Amino acid sequence: MSTRASERAPLESLVEAPEVSIVVPCMNEERTVGEFVDWCHQGLAAAEVRGEVLIVDSSNDRSPIIAAEHGATVIAVPRRGLGRAYIDAIPHVRGEIVILGDCDLTYDFRELRGFVDAIREGNDFVMGTRMRGVIEPGAMPALHRYFGTPATTIVFNVIYGTRFSDIHCGMRAITLSALKQMKLEAQGWEYASEMILKARRLEMRTTEVPIRFWKDREGRESHHKRGGWRSPWIAGWANLRVMFLYAPDFFLLWPGAVLFAIGLALSAALAPGPFSALGVGFNLHWMLLAMVLATVGYSAVQLAVLARVFYDFDRRYTERVLNLVTYNRGVAVSALLMLAGIIPNIVLLIRWLSHGLHLLTIQYSSVFGLLLLILGFQTFGFTLLLHMMGRRSRLLRTSSRP
Repeated sequence: MSTRASERAPLESLVEAPEVSIVVPCMNEERTVGEFVDWCHQGLAAAEVRGEVLIVDSSNDRSPIIAAEHGATVIAVPRRGLGRAYIDAIPHVRGEIVILGDCDLTYDFRELRGFVDAIREGNDFVMGTRMRGVIEPGAMPALHRYFGTPATTIVFNVIYGTRFSDIHCGMRAITLSALKQMKLEAQGWEYASEMILKARRLEMRTTEVPIRFWKDREGRESHHKRGGWRSPWIAGWANLRVMFLYAPDFFLLWPGAVLFAIGLALSAALAPGPFSALGVGFNLHWMLLAMVLATVGYSAVQLAVLARVFYDFDRRYTERVLNLVTYNRGVAVSALLMLAGIIPNIVLLIRWLSHGLHLLTIQYSSVFGLLLLILGFQTFGFTLLLHMMGRRSRLLRTSSRP
């Protein structure tokens, strides 16, 4: 039985009131998909749970026919990427527990109880982990097992403060409500990282379940091998890119705050003029460096705040920022900063005009004034962008309510 992405299957052919929906993309897997569907039914029976098997298919071989013959619901979709397949499947999912994976018989779907129990215990998102489970010899290339997966997992854990052991495991479970809340955007392999980081950003309760990972059946070639030697590297970079895009705090907020504090303090100390401390002479060169640190740091902090408001993972944070930096306050602060910066530079302008358009000495207070002018302009621009994005976030929230 097959349906289009925009259609529902006939009710009489569907499992009645499933608690679990197994959702798996398929592209030209006629060697394995039939046995995989059988594994799913065995796993559901062993877990003593009612469930359905949804095959999200973009094949040009007999895969959809075989899957349907073994009792799966087949959703035909265009070939647009692994992440997109999951997005297309969401309207068809009826179970509150959604289990994801591959239909190549590498993930053992005969063992589903751990995922079902973990969700029933109150977790929103459950990752499978090969590293703490069983990996059949030859199932993972050495480059993936000992370098790629551990390295990117460590990077993820450092950035997001998590303790996952295998962020690339494709077998995972999530509640349907949590899956919808994530609003997945990734079209390809990078969906794997997007799901985990959004679970973290949305403060979902997560855990891991050890799994068995088998090597490919004889005669089957993995999609990475089909894509050539560059395929795993492209997938790895795509996942790293997503990690970076959703980490404004790690890359911008905290480094920016440190740079801004150092730069502003040093600039303010030099505003009256050069001085020496601890045997070091602080002069104009130090002040120019301090200006760069302050402006770059201030920009980084503002960009981090704007990114968090744009993503709107934490609505309490968004509202706190919008209530603190109101439009009126932002404009007032920017005006005060620019006014404070103009005053010493008016003095400098008068001296410049009175000396025949020449400056005989450096006015440190005027340099500090230039910094205040820059910060004032940045504050004004930040205020405008913040409230543009804040209005967008509020409108999206309102439109997404049932």
